[in-house]
Amino acid sequence: MRTSRTLIATVAGLCILGAIALPASADTQPSSTDPALDARIAAAVGKLDQLGADALVKTGVPGMAIAVVRGDQLLYAKGFGVRKAGTSDPVTADTVFQLASVSKSIGASVVAAAVGKGIASWQDRVMKYLPSFKLRDPYVTKTATIADMYAMRSGLPYQSGDVLEAIGYNRSEIMQRISTLPLSPFRLQHLYTNFGLTIGAEAVAAAAHKPWESLSEDLLYKPLGMTATSSTYVGFISHPNRTSLHVPINGTWQAIYTRNADAQSPAGGVSSNVLDLSKWMRMEMDHGRFGGAQIVGPKALAAAQTAQIRTTPVGDAATIPRWYGSGMAVSVDRTGQVRLTHSGAFSAGAGTTYIMAPASRLGIVVLANGLIGLPEAVAESFMDLVQTGSVSRDWFAVTKAAFGPIYDPNPQFTADKQPSNPSSDRELSNYVGTYSNDFFGKVTVTRLGTSLRVSMGPNKVVISLRHWTADQFVGLMGAGDFPYEFAVDFYGTRTRVTGLNLGFGSGNVEQLTRVA
Repeated sequence: MRTSRTLIATVAGLCILGAIALPASADTQPSSTDPALDARIAAAVGKLDQLGADALVKTGVPGMAIAVVRGDQLLYAKGFGVRKAGTSDPVTADTVFQLASVSKSIGASVVAAAVGKGIASWQDRVMKYLPSFKLRDPYVTKTATIADMYAMRSGLPYQSGDVLEAIGYNRSEIMQRISTLPLSPFRLQHLYTNFGLTIGAEAVAAAAHKPWESLSEDLLYKPLGMTATSSTYVGFISHPNRTSLHVPINGTWQAIYTRNADAQSPAGGVSSNVLDLSKWMRMEMDHGRFGGAQIVGPKALAAAQTAQIRTTPVGDAATIPRWYGSGMAVSVDRTGQVRLTHSGAFSAGAGTTYIMAPASRLGIVVLANGLIGLPEAVAESFMDLVQTGSVSRDWFAVTKAAFGPIYDPNPQFTADKQPSNPSSDRELSNYVGTYSNDFFGKVTVTRLGTSLRVSMGPNKVVISLRHWTADQFVGLMGAGDFPYEFAVDFYGTRTRVTGLNLGFGSGNVEQLTRVA
């Protein structure tokens, strides 16, 4: 999970201020044949004030917001804490957060809306609308559909392209460069990739002859009245009531980083508030209807909500299976009801999640301005209360164990792993040169005093290297996101360095050949 620190979290099985609580309207209540469930939902909502307040105390995260819907009713919407640490600006239900990967689910609704209007089909091949689309396997290039890209079953490697975003490549450049990557077997494995999904979105935008960001406004945000929602970073920073991102530094949450996710907007670039997202959840659970209007075609929406590929390993009969639909995770809870969910995270300091139970038309969304699993813990605790009347476990401990290590040093390069004799037979000048491949382009290695530096990408991101052992060095990537360490392994003959390998911690190693 360290490729570009655009942390992706689809935790489908894990996974006090400015309050508003809207009263129920008799004619908008969903029909229910289970008074006990109604009572548990009411009791669970009644505990959210305390649950939210406790969440900030337990995690230290500066701020969060929660909304709950049932049927066509907004049961609860409230903000907790502050928008930025060290200030008194409160988080309210109107406060806008960056959604990170929850953007995928929002974007899937945009695609479904386009499909419902006949602009495109989930089963349309990407090449129909993007003739320049290319992956390494010609068969996959010709065959891959919009649905394949949204279900992340094209075979593209995990998080492919994220590192290119970190060093300054734009969306179209990244889409072109990932065509060089080796593929896993087509349609047999779910491999999480922001830019694979983005390709699917771009195909739909091309079919509509509009930029993706405009298409999202026209087909979803405007019809739903999501006036605080945007698919651009400019739209986010122009909102006066918005949060900052926070990371834990020496035990204190600090607003240090920013995150512009425009390159992968369909996958991670949406910003919104819980009030807008409550409208979206109500539409999702009412077969595309909202406010008496059919916003999204029901069949097209159902396709997005339906399991497309298994995400849990095959081979253990005791493993409860989970799946991915189109931009959202699909699972079954302990009561046998289908759950739709997705989490989102930026290691620069954002955590988001929602859970929807379509059978009871119940949904919760939780947005936070720090990443430690807080939204998942709150949402799971709430769903426990609805299902059984009590919280089944300490979800904060569960999610902290899952998310906390994100900020730990790379275990490969901790002091205790340092080789006892880290000497090298080469002079530093031997490593200086230009290296290249079709994925990264040119990478320049220079010498500054007694150390090496690497310059990468259109943004000329400069990374200092520290020697680890022999021909291996360690770089610290920090291009606008939380820094992480990665390996730089030079190779060659006894007399000349002929290439280098860049390993960014997600199992993907890129080999670059020396060209100068």
